[in-house]
Amino acid sequence: MTTIKALHDKLVNKEISAVELAKATLKDIKDREGKVDSFITITEEAALAQAAAIDERGIDASNPVSGIPIAVKDNISTKGILTTAASKMLYNYEPVFDATSVEKLYANDMIIVGKTNMDEFAMGGSTENSAFKPTKNAWDETKVPGGSSGGSATAVAANQVLLSLGSDTGGSIRQPASFNGVVGLKPTYGRISRFGLIAFGSSLDQIGPFSQNVEDNALLLNAVSGYDPKDSTSSKVAVPDFTSKIGQDVKGLKIALPKEYLGEGIDPQVKEQVLAAAKHFEKLGAIVEEVSLPHSKYGVAVYYIIASSEASSNLQRFDGIRYGFRAEDAVDLEDIYVKTRSQGFGEEVKRRIMLGTFSLSSGYYDAYFKKAGQVRTLIMQDFQKVFENYDLIIGPTAPTVAYDLDTQGHDPVAMYLADLLTIPVNLAGLPGISIPAGQVDGLPVGLQIIGKAFDETTIYQAAAAFEATTDFHKNKPVIFGA
Repeated sequence: MTTIKALHDKLVNKEISAVELAKATLKDIKDREGKVDSFITITEEAALAQAAAIDERGIDASNPVSGIPIAVKDNISTKGILTTAASKMLYNYEPVFDATSVEKLYANDMIIVGKTNMDEFAMGGSTENSAFKPTKNAWDETKVPGGSSGGSATAVAANQVLLSLGSDTGGSIRQPASFNGVVGLKPTYGRISRFGLIAFGSSLDQIGPFSQNVEDNALLLNAVSGYDPKDSTSSKVAVPDFTSKIGQDVKGLKIALPKEYLGEGIDPQVKEQVLAAAKHFEKLGAIVEEVSLPHSKYGVAVYYIIASSEASSNLQRFDGIRYGFRAEDAVDLEDIYVKTRSQGFGEEVKRRIMLGTFSLSSGYYDAYFKKAGQVRTLIMQDFQKVFENYDLIIGPTAPTVAYDLDTQGHDPVAMYLADLLTIPVNLAGLPGISIPAGQVDGLPVGLQIIGKAFDETTIYQAAAAFEATTDFHKNKPVIFGA
């Protein structure tokens, strides 16, 4: 497996130039794109120009991501580069500014090679809700890649790129990472600036990294983390070197295994793989004990009220007046609003806007939105209680492996329930990672590791220890090779 550090060493030693690496990456993208459909936009001209500029000023030997290509989810603003959020509503939108996370990529001399496909406005768990095309799982073209960051996950799994950025509102990084056998981290809420991320659920959204191994993931998190005065929810907590604990053993680490994460709705074979992972941690010297997160069973209901309510507010700005799609058959201002939104938004987005508007309406606010906020606090308190005695929490990332394309579209509730293990982490604002931990029927199983707020270093420590003593991360889709 090629690592970021190995590639960077080649760049520093002039065994390869940034332009040559960018060209090789763009070739991999094009050669494999027909099988997976990871990308909405490939930025060949801009990427090669950026690579040439990096070559001219020289690779930064002290920065391990200098000169490395990366893909970016299409709901993260890129100046002068199409940013659609996979929606007809933004089919022609080219932002006049970069997201702070993108500014940080450029500041670290990373080369953006394209924008990845996703569920429209990040609403969905299968990347079938894109207005342009569905993305396919890198392991099996008949399966979903997960979502909403499905394109970012498959681009890494299919070896189109080694790194990508996604966003996670209720599991949208971890679940597709699980389905595609790659590493995906949702950082602590506030760790990475949300400025320039097209908002879905403002109290839940968080940008995060995909990679093929744990250390590469930590290196990318180093590059994009930090306080941003342009984001009022950005945290001033100091940013450590997230690789600092990688290589340390896990002897004495206390790990909690919630019984609710192995109960009803979890595929027995997935459960078996997760229990095997727990035993593996015990062999490495960690202490693994069963705990309870009693309010996690309400997570899905709470999430779909809060996230949909925030979405209904955030998506008011897409009205056909300022940018993006506008209905051509409108006769007056009100008609522009109604027809533009009716024609520009897909079914899932409209479903969530209606659910959110209902939950916020005067007659139902107390019964739904207010109550959901109260239960969210109980979920947060459950985590706080466990973390008083434990360093980490583990469990499955998703209740099943990747399912068939076009099987849950007719039943949105089934798709919503697929996020039952990832959603509580977003509600509590905690960091969580998915790493490969086995296979069921030839498809990857993800192990979720959840940490205390702003303690991503301990998550990476445990994830790297597991990775170093297992071979699951070495398994790659046969159709793409290593």
